[in-house]
Amino acid sequence: MDSPRKAKKANVNREPKHSQNQSSRPPQKDAYARLLSQHRSSKFSMYLEQYKLNTRNVQQDCERRQGVFDGQRRGQRRDTATSHDGDVESGEELGSLKPNDAKKHQKQQRKNKDSNRDVDSKETDQPGGRLQSPKKSKKKNLPKHPEDEKIREGTSKCGVDSQMSSPKPPHASSANSPADKGKNKGGRGSKKQVFDAYMTSEEVSHGLKRGELIQGQLRINPKKYNEAFVPSPDDTRDIFLDGIVARNRALNGDIVVVQVLPREQWKSTPSSAVIVEEQCSDRDEQNNKYQNISGSINTLVTVVYIVEKKHSRAATGFLKHLPDKPFALFSPVDHRVPRINVPLADCPEDFSSRPGDYNNILFICRITDWAADSNFAEGRLAKSLGQAGEIEPETEGILIEYEVDFSEFSDEVLDCLPKNLPWTIPPEEMRKRRDLRNECIFTIDPATARDLDDALSCKQLPDGNFEVGVHIADVSYFVEEGNSLDVIASQRATSVYLVQKVIPMLPRLLCEELCSLNPLVDRLTFSVIWTLTPEGKILNEWFGRSIIRSCVKLSYDHAQSMIEAPEKMFSAEELPPVDPMHPIDEVHQAVLNLHAIAKNLRAQRFLGGALRLDQLKLSFTLDKETMMPQGCYIYQYRDSNKLVEEFMLLANIATANHIYRKFPELALLRRHPPPKAKMMDELQELCDQLGIKIDLSSAGLLHKSLNTAFGDDEYTSARKEVLTHMCSRPMQMALYFCTGVVKEEQNFKHYALNVPLYTHFTSPIRRYADIIVHRLLASSLKCGPRISLSTEEVEKQASHCNDKKALSKRVQELSSELFFGVFVKESGPLDSEAMVMGVLDQSFDVLVLRYGVQKRIYCKSITGLDAFRHRKVGKKSELTLLWTNFLSVQVISVFTLVEVQLKSDDAPLKYSAVLKRPEDSAS
Repeated sequence: MDSPRKAKKANVNREPKHSQNQSSRPPQKDAYARLLSQHRSSKFSMYLEQYKLNTRNVQQDCERRQGVFDGQRRGQRRDTATSHDGDVESGEELGSLKPNDAKKHQKQQRKNKDSNRDVDSKETDQPGGRLQSPKKSKKKNLPKHPEDEKIREGTSKCGVDSQMSSPKPPHASSANSPADKGKNKGGRGSKKQVFDAYMTSEEVSHGLKRGELIQGQLRINPKKYNEAFVPSPDDTRDIFLDGIVARNRALNGDIVVVQVLPREQWKSTPSSAVIVEEQCSDRDEQNNKYQNISGSINTLVTVVYIVEKKHSRAATGFLKHLPDKPFALFSPVDHRVPRINVPLADCPEDFSSRPGDYNNILFICRITDWAADSNFAEGRLAKSLGQAGEIEPETEGILIEYEVDFSEFSDEVLDCLPKNLPWTIPPEEMRKRRDLRNECIFTIDPATARDLDDALSCKQLPDGNFEVGVHIADVSYFVEEGNSLDVIASQRATSVYLVQKVIPMLPRLLCEELCSLNPLVDRLTFSVIWTLTPEGKILNEWFGRSIIRSCVKLSYDHAQSMIEAPEKMFSAEELPPVDPMHPIDEVHQAVLNLHAIAKNLRAQRFLGGALRLDQLKLSFTLDKETMMPQGCYIYQYRDSNKLVEEFMLLANIATANHIYRKFPELALLRRHPPPKAKMMDELQELCDQLGIKIDLSSAGLLHKSLNTAFGDDEYTSARKEVLTHMCSRPMQMALYFCTGVVKEEQNFKHYALNVPLYTHFTSPIRRYADIIVHRLLASSLKCGPRISLSTEEVEKQASHCNDKKALSKRVQELSSELFFGVFVKESGPLDSEAMVMGVLDQSFDVLVLRYGVQKRIYCKSITGLDAFRHRKVGKKSELTLLWTNFLSVQVISVFTLVEVQLKSDDAPLKYSAVLKRPEDSAS
């Protein structure tokens, strides 16, 4: 087996002759001068100048030095909102800012020029660029159907990314396992090697220690499947992987190791400069040197090892019949997953004779293997889901693909629950707890909620201060550490909320009965009780296990009506049943007092530098029998929501401080890293150019800017929504962690909340992290078992909770998209005003204001458009649309208001946004 150094040398020898030290020889200099004198065109001169610079750079650079491509510019796009308890919730949609090759010399790159870029992509089109006619473009050039691109690729290269011209890295001769080695011999030996063999674990270990390799989580752009990224070691930028071959069979979410290819293997073309950050071989003395490397660079890094296959390797999709083949082709709906060959034996019996019957049937397939000499993975069909476009088959596919366990709980798990029902609190447990059953305690939740895990109380004291309590379901009492119930809860880690149902973390007997703080029944709780001034200043704090009896189950609507009518006397008919011990007016007054304190707490938080990015959230009204969407609306976040949020935040912060003080090496906390600085700088630059006064230098100043820079009219509120989306993209995800693992205390901080310590304590019915926090709290108060977990075990569980939380959020988003697709199909077309969020050279993105959805509109697909022109000045892109007969000209830029129509596509549950002509909009 060749050593990496020898392989490297061999690669150098394969370089074209003109790249080998030519620039140092006088005869070549003379030839260069003569050639330059004979060709006076500026373009040719620029080519020669840049070519000369390239060859000089190749000669001068040390072979051992390796660059990290600063391909991020934009990094992860994060749709960020703040949840019920104030934590920043982040979903990923990935974008890239790859260097733009002005020559567009590669055919595939030219085809997909527009879809290669996300909203903020670097475009080099000059002002006043040439008009392009959408009528001249062929349908196959539309970037709306990535699967079509895949199929076209397959006709010539069997699915290999046609952009990719990947040189063999130094590890090409290494193998990850004997199995890998075997695949490259015998029957497969005659096949062309598509992917590089993986490095061995020993090579990877040494390479990581020397700083020659980089480990990170792979993210694949869902809009452009041959673009992918891993974060750089300092997490300030992303490293770009160009093409499917560079990913080397890794899938979205996998933890991978990448190697930056030696500089002599970079494929350069004379074009715009890109920035490359160089890494020194001594990791302790990384100087972050920057050099301008002339040319657009193709393939800088490649995956050399998969540390952990986080992707489920399951996908939903469709079967395609291949005549005279012993297998069928499975085409996943998610274009980031490769096409898969499946044995005909797995297919329905009549599939070969009647393949057309299955054109619209969804299947689930699992990848079992992906050989290095094959463009296609191999897999087995798991099951047929049913008709594409129907809610239940589509939902089941989403759940399987994202590894959501929706199976029934086993008898072994159910045996861990109390047998004697209805269950009553044992007398000995009563004696251990603070009895709060006579207090005025109530829940405030969505009207449809059945798992009620938090309750509130507020009692005015004689001195004018208030005794305020947050009471959380004591789930840890029922979930004993280490038993079967605990194991399944830790595996599921979170409840998953779909539009039409919930996949619970715990059995329904616990979620909806024993632990749920239902009204008029005794329940076990963990309470935090404060003495607060009317301004919200904490005078005293108490933690402990307790017993409560909720006097009423209020919805957010009930609480909101109480806040809006402080003098009203509510009748019994206007509210749910109320405990006779606590008259309605007592509950009403408690709500009003909590609201007044919450307003003060909230004002103090934002004055102290907190941030909240509220984004439009789509909700549905469903038919109770069919569970089909009858209507949809933007969810309103009101004072009643804010009331609950403030006290949940206060409880989480208080608990974080308590458990960290008691267990400095074991506490499970939640941190929120600051946003990507490079992306924030670019957003600031764009806002400055657009004349928007916004300060992105801190969370507090950003919040203040967003809430003072805009008025209340329809246009400015829409502009605020778009800007909120733009500000959310640089945001990173909040993460659970163990304090014994993250050594620097400043890294504990929660950026959005602007607090040094934060955790999750308030939702143990639906989050396993909260159960661990409850156990830590009980142990610290000596009212529960001693903690037996190690730092490593807490960190491992924290990491698992992070993974499951991210998957849960994505499933929730897909469920919402699924229902909205059905709604558009059943009720569309739907007209709405929309605001432009970003402009590319052949398309633009809009936020559809009535429904809160984002869609991309392609100029080439706009009916009635004669031509369009793109220009860019600084960071600002602009499209000029020339409508039929040039009678109407429309300029599209960020914050332009347009009229769109949402219409169903031919594909199941897919819909497009159609731009309406300006004169049609006006009429």
